[in-house]
Order: sequence, then structure tokens, then C-alpha cells
Amino acid sequence: MPRELIDLLWRDHPAAPRGGTRGPRSRVTTGAVVDAACTLADAEGLAAVTVRRLGEALRISTMSVYTHVNGRDDLLVLMADAIYAGMSLPAHGNAGWRTRVRRVAEANLALHVEHPWLLEVDDERTAFGPGTIAKYDHELQALDQLPLDDVARDAALTFVLDFVRAAARARRRDPRADEIAQSWARWAGRLAKYLGDGYPLAQRVGGAAGQAMNAPLSPAHAWEFGLARVLDSLDLAADRPTGRPADRSADRARKKPVSRL
Repeated sequence: MPRELIDLLWRDHPAAPRGGTRGPRSRVTTGAVVDAACTLADAEGLAAVTVRRLGEALRISTMSVYTHVNGRDDLLVLMADAIYAGMSLPAHGNAGWRTRVRRVAEANLALHVEHPWLLEVDDERTAFGPGTIAKYDHELQALDQLPLDDVARDAALTFVLDFVRAAARARRRDPRADEIAQSWARWAGRLAKYLGDGYPLAQRVGGAAGQAMNAPLSPAHAWEFGLARVLDSLDLAADRPTGRPADRSADRARKKPVSRL
């Protein structure tokens, strides 16, 4: 009988069910199957991860792969959780919350740049995995200094990570990226003739941005601008019992509010 996904996710935990598999002992472990799938996805993209390719990489039969994972959907969840489990989590230390949240955002951006296929795994069952839970717990601590209740803290972290995922998608390599600078230089004059006096705001803003970035867009500039707005939004969203305006002097530690219970 196939193991349920939650048991596969927690397979290394002492409480995980053991035994019960008929037939000869497999030459590979479930962890080895998941690691091979992650390596294949990193090298060739998620579409390359098939049971047949995994069998070839591990030198086992297709049916042997299925003794470790129930199917491709479960495998993707196991892969994502494995990547999260191996992620280098940024230390919080004595830093203020803005620095902590920035570190969390930067660490997640780096993770998605290193493993771009993660953006294609949208299965919410990853939330049951040990690697995902450990990551979630650590990142929630980045918000300790903000007076947020538990529901708001969860929403705040989701807000940050959603921004990161959007930024990571924007950084995915355009197959024509190498041509953009040349095309920009070659077509700018012709585009100006086509536009004439039309769309004056688009021309003015686009021209200024294009001259500053030497390209139609800059993911790095968008990242810095967007992350600063995300941090400002968290500051505004925080419940301030005193009603005083937020202190925006960067990373000054906030006192936790007194419980209202």
C-alpha cells in the first residue's frame, strides 16, 4: 500500500511508520529519489522531471521509482520541501525588524534564482512538510518586533513572500535578453518617429527610466523600490496602541504591546 504524502514528508522522523513494504529492499532511498529529481530540475527545468528520467538517472526501473513516491504531484511537494529544508536561513540576531525582513526577502530571492522551478510548484500541501514548517517558523520570527497578532503576522509574511515570488518571476531570463541593449540602441530613434507627440507621459517617464537603466526595465531597481514599499507597508499595518506615528528611523527595536486579554 502506498504511503501517504505526509508520511513521505516526515519519513526521517522517529514517529514515521516503518516496514510494511513487500519484495526486495530497494537499492536507493526516497531521499535519493527526491535529490535526483531536484538535481534534474535545476539542470533542465521542471518539465524534465519524469519518472522515466529518474529511473534512468538512478539506474532503477520506473516501477521502483513508484515504490518511493506515489506520483509526480507528490514528488513535486517532496522536492520543494527538500529545497526548503536545505535553505540557509538568515540569522536574526539583534537586528531591527526591517533588517530581519529584508534578509528573509533576499534569502528567498536567492533561493528562487538558484532553483527557478520552485515558482512552478503551487501545491499547498507543501505546508505539511518539515522543511517548509521550519522555514515558516524561522521567518515568522523576523516579525517579532512588530505588534501584530498571529493572523496578521501570518498575512504579513505571506505579503513579503508573494512580493519575492513576483520579483523572482521578473528575473527569469528572457531568451532575447542579450539582444535587448542592442535593439534599444538601434530602435530608439525610429520609435521616437513613430510616436511623434503621442503618449507624452509614457515617452517622458519611459525615456527617463530607459536612459537611467539603459534598458526597458531593471529587475534590480524594481526590487529595491518594491522591497522598500513592502517594508513601509508593514510599518503602517502594525497595530500601534498609543496611536503615535511610526518611528521610521530604520531598525530601532519596538517594545511588544501589553496583552489586551
